[in-house]
Amino acid sequence: MSQEKVDRYKEQKRNRKAIQARKKRNSLIAKGCAGLVALALVGWLGYSAWDIYETKQNSGPVTADITALNDYTAGLSAE
Repeated sequence: MSQEKVDRYKEQKRNRKAIQARKKRNSLIAKGCAGLVALALVGWLGYSAWDIYETKQNSGPVTADITALNDYTAGLSAE
């Protein structure tokens, strides 16, 4: 069993550069994907906020019937 451990250690030592390169590459890929997801999330939230703002700004003209208010104020002035 001890010889198996020694052989395994030697094999790992021989492939150490490849193993470290693979770990570094996988780490870089994971960070890149996380960055893209974060960028997409921020973009989506920004677009949603902008769309809500624009929807409220472009609501169109507002009309109201204020004849009752005018009659009321005229009645107060007359008294």
